[in-house]
Amino acid sequence: MSILDKKQMSENKILDTMWDDNPIDITQEANFIWSIANKLRGSYMPDKYGDVVIPMTILRRFECALEATKQAVLKAYQSNPNYPSKALCKIAGFSFYNTSEYDLKELCNDSKHIAANFKNYISGFSANVKDIFAELEMDKHIDKMEKDGCLYSVVEAFSVLDLSIKTYDSIKMGYIFENLIGRFYQNVDAGQFYTGRDIIKLLVEILMAEGCDDIFDSHKVITVLDQACGTGGMLSTAYTYIKHYNPTAEVKLFGQEFMGQSYAVGLAEMLIKNQDSDNFRHVDTFKTDCFADTKMRFVIENPPFGTPWSGKDAKDGQEQAVRDEYAKGETGRWGHGLPSGGDSQMIFLQSAVDKMDDFCGRAAIIENGSPLFNGDTASGESQIRRWLLESDLIEAIIALPTDLFYNTGIQTYVWILSKNKKKERKGKIQLINAAEIYHKLRKAVGNKKNEITREDRKRITHLYADFVPSDLCKIYDNTEFLYKEYAVMQPLQRSYAITEERIEQMLMKGALSSVYDEAKIADYESQGVALADKDKKRYEEMLERKPLYEDILQTLKEHISDKVYKEPESFIKYLSGILSCDKKLTERIADGLSEMDKTAEIQRDKKGNIIYDKETRDTEIVKYTEDIETYMAREVLPYVPDAKWFWEENLGAKKLVIKIGAEIPFTRYFYKYTQPEKSEVLEGKFLTLEKSVSERIKALFAVKGEE
Repeated sequence: MSILDKKQMSENKILDTMWDDNPIDITQEANFIWSIANKLRGSYMPDKYGDVVIPMTILRRFECALEATKQAVLKAYQSNPNYPSKALCKIAGFSFYNTSEYDLKELCNDSKHIAANFKNYISGFSANVKDIFAELEMDKHIDKMEKDGCLYSVVEAFSVLDLSIKTYDSIKMGYIFENLIGRFYQNVDAGQFYTGRDIIKLLVEILMAEGCDDIFDSHKVITVLDQACGTGGMLSTAYTYIKHYNPTAEVKLFGQEFMGQSYAVGLAEMLIKNQDSDNFRHVDTFKTDCFADTKMRFVIENPPFGTPWSGKDAKDGQEQAVRDEYAKGETGRWGHGLPSGGDSQMIFLQSAVDKMDDFCGRAAIIENGSPLFNGDTASGESQIRRWLLESDLIEAIIALPTDLFYNTGIQTYVWILSKNKKKERKGKIQLINAAEIYHKLRKAVGNKKNEITREDRKRITHLYADFVPSDLCKIYDNTEFLYKEYAVMQPLQRSYAITEERIEQMLMKGALSSVYDEAKIADYESQGVALADKDKKRYEEMLERKPLYEDILQTLKEHISDKVYKEPESFIKYLSGILSCDKKLTERIADGLSEMDKTAEIQRDKKGNIIYDKETRDTEIVKYTEDIETYMAREVLPYVPDAKWFWEENLGAKKLVIKIGAEIPFTRYFYKYTQPEKSEVLEGKFLTLEKSVSERIKALFAVKGEE
């Protein structure tokens, strides 16, 4: 199908085709590379094999790419050692080159000097490639393998490996790296896992299923960003997809990655695609936006789950960098709220929105379940969700199957964000339950037991693009997920009495803690000489007040009775007559001896207004669009007729009091009630089981008796 034909497709829904219709099997190649790792046995521990195998695979990939033009580059360089780097790149046909006479095969011809020659070979690469091998500490590994006597065998094995671009395009090469990383790094942190190509393809296909007419324009410049790009799999897949449908497009890839080895693998593939290496950065996204002046047509990423941005477990400088950016407000990358310090997913989410083109930007981001509902009303998480909904940025959220990733089996969700929604999607959010749309792998790889096949992708993409409600697809107004938080209290009605139970209750409430606190005294005494001066003073003051504390308790116990007071004034008057303490403390003791009693007098202030009991305070979460009076009449007043609601939001306070929040309880909307089995059926099953157990026990003891 031509580009023109594609442009004429209704709404440009790319649904029925994909660039890799045929299954890709890299088992033989991956097994061969894996077998090379055995040559490292004794020199490296198994969990460190990847430190050598991954760099060597990258090196061989470069070598194969440059093979056709290597001699021409050498000829130009040898004629003029100062030959311009850009000119050498042009001769090489890539944004990198090598001016050394060596390659892996040639290194094997001089085994005595293989280590020195190997280093010479690496030093002949252009600066951008040398940086990769410096990051991977290649010189150190060369020395170690030489010392341990395995360098020659490793080099020889890789020298015969065909990793040419003709044999392995970026997608197939990605599968190889996917397999190797899955084998070598099965024990990394759960949040730092490699994203399988099956997942990435789904994200790309959905991301570009609509709202992308412009990507088919002749010689269109298309920018794609991944802020946690790992080995660059998402960028490579997006690149291949776009170029498949529009060969004339200039696809510019941008990536930021914190982990050195992943960055090196990714940069290698970017260079082979002739991408600008300056657009692929080894930096901490929390600290730096490397492309502040560039807005992206597409953002696609899988940020790490459960990675802290603050506290002792955060990387050095991250917390300060995040807070500095937050202080910029809406001009910063995440000015709409900070999530809890233990999880940075919603920081990446906000940053993605910031990077999206203001007119047509689209994003696909993988998250776990936490960003859907974590946090109370005023929390950063809730307010970020609120901002996304009120700004109409969320197009769809898709629940993926479990067991899709190598290092975790948790459920994940894809957030589709857009700054250019179709008319019918405006003000709406689409929820798709694709948790059961998958195929089982014949053999699990780590935690990865399931995969999303081409057939599965097609089905999920149809659910998204068709935008039709069904059992697996729900469509709601954005306001469905906004709510208001109201306080509900009952009138203050309390009875007062002196009983053993109420004295204990009073102590538990802390009515006398300002006089004497046994727990606090024990804490102070446990600190001994280390006690701070101000704490020492409090300790001494409490000891001085201990007789008063004991006198109050003794007096109350002496006046235990069944008499109950239905209003506070007479009871406080009675307490004042038996206790030797000030009015404020007496009132506190009276409150501690009180209990809620709906037969008691309703207490009022000096103006005659009803006082409401803060101990009866409850929180009601009410849909944003629902009238509070209607809600109260249905949900509260039938059970508590005298309850009253209070709206306590105060946006003018020094510390904002926010009572409008947002959550997306995804699973609730797909919950299906299952009728429990009838009691007589359960009874029958129980009796059958009981009979079976009894017979087995009887048989067991019968055998023992015979012996």
